[in-house]
Amino acid sequence: MKDEHAELVRLLWGPHPQPARGPRPKLDLGRIVRAAIGIADPEGLAEVSMQRVAARLGVTKMALYRYVPGKSELVALMVDAAIGPYPKAEGRTGGWRDRLEEWAHRLFEVFRRHPWALDAAVGPRIMGPGELSWMEYAVSALDGTGLSGAERMDAAALLVNHVRGIADQAHAAGPSGAPETQLAVFLGDLMHVHGERFPALAEALASAARDAGQDQAWEFGLRRVLDGLAVLVDERTGRPDPGP
Repeated sequence: MKDEHAELVRLLWGPHPQPARGPRPKLDLGRIVRAAIGIADPEGLAEVSMQRVAARLGVTKMALYRYVPGKSELVALMVDAAIGPYPKAEGRTGGWRDRLEEWAHRLFEVFRRHPWALDAAVGPRIMGPGELSWMEYAVSALDGTGLSGAERMDAAALLVNHVRGIADQAHAAGPSGAPETQLAVFLGDLMHVHGERFPALAEALASAARDAGQDQAWEFGLRRVLDGLAVLVDERTGRPDPGP
């Protein structure tokens, strides 16, 4: 493992040595990460810099480097802190489908509160204990379903991708409305003029307008993903998910 990877593992997983004696340090990793998140939540990840975090904490930029080497390591710490450990004590105790549905809703709320994490938590990277606890819970929810370890991990990744996709659309839509509503408005204007060229789309859009609020992309997609998993689980076990 490269030296920088080893340092990132230490920052994410510890241990974090504390001075054996003397006054308590003015800074610690937790304060630094919370300050950075306090900038990223309202302003976005691009606005986070070591200088701005230092100013927010009332210290010099050089003081931060005693705790974290640079912004990339800081962002990794921010992601793990923002996502946090999965609150499994509050989760449902029913069947695998109930547990994964609850898990997906909770993850969506995390990305809704911290939309910058959508860009930060991507690609192969070293993850911290908080983020990995979410994967642990999702994979363990599928214990006893007959799925292989690889299939359980793929199922969790599939759900994450659905959550991320809808959360990203919601963030792009901004406070002005849901992405589906905005898309319907844009398409409606186009279909009003050019609907004869796209008859199937025009009919589907008209039907969606009549059934507004019923098949929203978030719930519709989540249920279809879980339905697909249910078919596979039934094939492996010969019995449906028992539910709660």
